[in-house]
Amino acid sequence: MYKLVLSLALLSMASAFTAPRVAHKAPRAAALSMAFENEVGAQPPLGFWDPLALLEGQNEARFDRLREVEIKHGRISMLAVLGHVITSSGIRWPGAAGVDGLKFADIPSGLAAFTKLPPGYIFWFVALVGTLELNVMKDVTGLAEFPGDYRNGVTPGAVLWDNFSEEQKLQKRGIELNNGRAAMMGILALMVHECLDGKPYIINTILNLPSPTM
Repeated sequence: MYKLVLSLALLSMASAFTAPRVAHKAPRAAALSMAFENEVGAQPPLGFWDPLALLEGQNEARFDRLREVEIKHGRISMLAVLGHVITSSGIRWPGAAGVDGLKFADIPSGLAAFTKLPPGYIFWFVALVGTLELNVMKDVTGLAEFPGDYRNGVTPGAVLWDNFSEEQKLQKRGIELNNGRAAMMGILALMVHECLDGKPYIINTILNLPSPTM
């Protein structure tokens, strides 16, 4: 189960890094880079970076689609890192996780949770994520200003965002992108180290501190 989850994570994260690649040879690729060189998230030291050539010969619509995927993966990864840290510190909901008597306290953190959760639980988790993806986490109203804008006219978030200047909006979007990218690498590192030696928090090992109980 660990290997399956880790493989799916690797595939999804590989498709999430969507900043265009700096081309040094083909004029066509160079022209493509010029078209996206001012997009949010293209910044030093990498600038445009598209190691899988996902944007080779593609248009603005393709870029927007990949950027939306990157933002979604980043948001999910930020939640995943936060959840991993919280549960690894021993914090759990009180009581039972279901009618079968399984308690939240009995479920380990990280990938080890899949060894305790019944298949039915995993099915409903997948169904919930699918429902959110298809019906909620999208531009329902068609009012999105940029890829990943899912405000859909809902306040107070929409009102708060509208109070920012254009420069502040670009800064906020860039911060979210960078935090999401860091979180994607972070949750991947946690999963890899958990599979390697059961000690995902290498900072604990470096500081000679006890590792969280998985």
